[in-house]
Amino acid sequence: MEAGVSSGRRRKRGLLGQPGRCAILLGAFLALWLGSGQPRAWALEAEGFDHVTLALTWHPGFCDSHRRPPRECREPGLREGTDRGFVLHGLWPSLPARFADQGVDRRRWWREGCFLERPRPDGGFCRAHPPLALSAPLSDALDEAMPGRHSCLDRYQYAKHAACLALPQEAYVAAALRLQAAVNASAFADFVVLNQGGEVGRNDLIRAFEAAFGEGSGRALRLECRGRGNRTLSEVRIAIDSERLADFPAADSLVRQERGRCASRVHIATFQ
Repeated sequence: MEAGVSSGRRRKRGLLGQPGRCAILLGAFLALWLGSGQPRAWALEAEGFDHVTLALTWHPGFCDSHRRPPRECREPGLREGTDRGFVLHGLWPSLPARFADQGVDRRRWWREGCFLERPRPDGGFCRAHPPLALSAPLSDALDEAMPGRHSCLDRYQYAKHAACLALPQEAYVAAALRLQAAVNASAFADFVVLNQGGEVGRNDLIRAFEAAFGEGSGRALRLECRGRGNRTLSEVRIAIDSERLADFPAADSLVRQERGRCASRVHIATFQ
């Protein structure tokens, strides 16, 4: 299939790009959260970090690049619908000021995160943190948005990136899901979905992002590729100003970051 930004078919879609009960439940949850006097679900600036990185996985590419793929890749029922949009990997605050004041540099924070204060227990992701205490609607929405939850990815992500910060579990998850939904409702996600099974230019992906989010916004996008020659798209990472999360995906809510290491031609995998 030839590369080309979708110019039609603007439609309301669920978290993974199609109408979904969980997306409706998420919207209801956010409305209740915001109307209940609770802190805004995406007001995450209190801990002194200047931006967050929204990590979204292209699930077929992630699965295709693993010799021993996890359960969510092996079982067809858990893969269903995950090729209609990006799935959630995580939401990663940048280096908080209090860690920087202790001499922690950015590289060490990305590598260890909150495990700097509370070392990660030995074993798999499920040992990293107890199950998240989420309302039923939010838990259902996270099940749909994050297939890695079947491997306790949600617990690991919260333990590493949020447990040591003033980020309540429900607010953190709700913010991540809202941001993911905004990306999956965009022409950028359409571009990836429409071109799965083929190859596109790396610069075509960046241009598709800028067509969706505004001129110059591609500098906030980091493309992650795996496989031989870094040619298979596995993930996109988007840097967002921590004080402007409510404005995303406006171009001026985005923050410049380093480019990824994808080849000039990128394979967009599909499930067979």
